[in-house]
Amino acid sequence: MKTLRIATRKSPLALWQSEHVADRLRALHQGLVVTLVPMSTRGDEVLDRSLAAIGGKGLFLKELELAMLREEADCAVHSLKDVPMELEPGFAMPAILERADYADAFVSNAFDGIDALPTGARVGTSSLRRQAQLRALRPDLELRDLRGNVNTRLGRLDAGEYDAIILACAGLQRLGLDARIRARLESPYWLPAPAQGAIAIECREDDLSTRELCAALDHAATRTCVEAERGMNRALHGSCHVPVAAYARLDGEHLRLDGQVGSASDGRAVRAHGEGRGDAPECLGIEVAQKLLEQGAGEFIADSLGDVGDQD
Repeated sequence: MKTLRIATRKSPLALWQSEHVADRLRALHQGLVVTLVPMSTRGDEVLDRSLAAIGGKGLFLKELELAMLREEADCAVHSLKDVPMELEPGFAMPAILERADYADAFVSNAFDGIDALPTGARVGTSSLRRQAQLRALRPDLELRDLRGNVNTRLGRLDAGEYDAIILACAGLQRLGLDARIRARLESPYWLPAPAQGAIAIECREDDLSTRELCAALDHAATRTCVEAERGMNRALHGSCHVPVAAYARLDGEHLRLDGQVGSASDGRAVRAHGEGRGDAPECLGIEVAQKLLEQGAGEFIADSLGDVGDQD
């Protein structure tokens, strides 16, 4: 019997996602023993500064990757939106699971949606992408930083620090907190982070046995969509420093991608879309990125460097 060890962050959502992957692998591979290796990452530990200030989203991966290199774990499970556009050398992504709800969630104990918030309402999010879209819709709102795991953020809302907060629908649903979603913020008027809602498995590139086991969970349609979104972000040199949003849909062989780059300081934004075949998602992502740059996205990207990041 083979044992597969999954490195995972310790947050409730990360543990749920890793156990979900473990259950799927056990069901597919009879006799496979799957165990979790919970770890704390620097991205989880440092909550008083923005992700951009302490090194970006890669901080959620580094310790897990080191565990794989030390052969203390065979693979790691991530929220794909937290995975940098380029993996570190020596690592591969054999599986992207079927995407869950891609949308953002408006969460409030008193108000039903963004439009219902009173003038000057306090909204919590440390995501540049969310801040840019909020400022475009409601420039009067007071936007306040908010980091930590899902339960921590909900606790601060319940304590009265905010009138509303923005989270990912998928994270709330996975934790059985669907009832906290007052409104879904969805396409076309609101776009998510690239790859939001998708879970990815990472392993060592030379570990062919683990790659083969995990590849059985790969969902082709989801991979196509997120490759278009991440391809756009990569072409824009996007990171947690930049308010980039993207959402792709696959209909048969037809792929459509909507992208946006905005300003978290004043809500200005440019948006573009493209359509193409599903067998060339990276090319479509590059095409939409070029359209955004032609509309002036470079200005927003330059202005955003060094600001806060996007963590759900």
